[in-house]
Amino acid sequence: MNSIRISASLLSADFGRLVEEVQEAENAGCDEIHFDVMDGRFVPNITVGVPVLNAVRSATSLPIDVHMMVAEPMRFSEAFAGAGADIYTVHVEACSDVARTVDAARQAGMRPAVSFKPATPVEDVADLLLLVDRTLVMSVEPGFGGQPFMPEALPRIRTLRAMADDMGRKVEIAVDGGIKANNIAAAVRAGARTLISGSGVFDGTGNVRVAVKALRAAAG
Repeated sequence: MNSIRISASLLSADFGRLVEEVQEAENAGCDEIHFDVMDGRFVPNITVGVPVLNAVRSATSLPIDVHMMVAEPMRFSEAFAGAGADIYTVHVEACSDVARTVDAARQAGMRPAVSFKPATPVEDVADLLLLVDRTLVMSVEPGFGGQPFMPEALPRIRTLRAMADDMGRKVEIAVDGGIKANNIAAAVRAGARTLISGSGVFDGTGNVRVAVKALRAAAG
């Protein structure tokens, strides 16, 4: 089994001490920071943007995955790249031209990735596997943190993994939504290698190191 990556989703962090939470995630052994951007249009919630990303970037050396839950994310590629984003994850449902959006992110210096909602057929992203080397499977409905993991995501991960393998593409599969110690192993067995977790990392105990260690141990 390939080694897994734990990505700490800041949506569940204490924003009153955000810099400290980011640093604790890095010190606990997380591999990546997950930064959710919501616009109140593509999803009903509104979160953070470029100024907050600047603060997060100054607090960590970890790669930052900016998850753009916004309409037409191509508009913001250069701004988020300039603020320090390493990965630019866009939703296929939010783009009028996914290929151009992916290319714009790459041209801005970021690693492009695509994500899709639970109701979007996996087959709809087949052609995009030729354009990116990372996909994000949503295991909750995007828009709010703290939702329970949807087990229906597991066969979707398996299908995506099989599709990529059949195409000869070494696509990295990430999964986001409700990832905790009691379901992380199932996601890994299905083919996910980057496990994005908010409340599983920032679990309210104040001990991020223990939470991350528990996730890794449970992943197998």
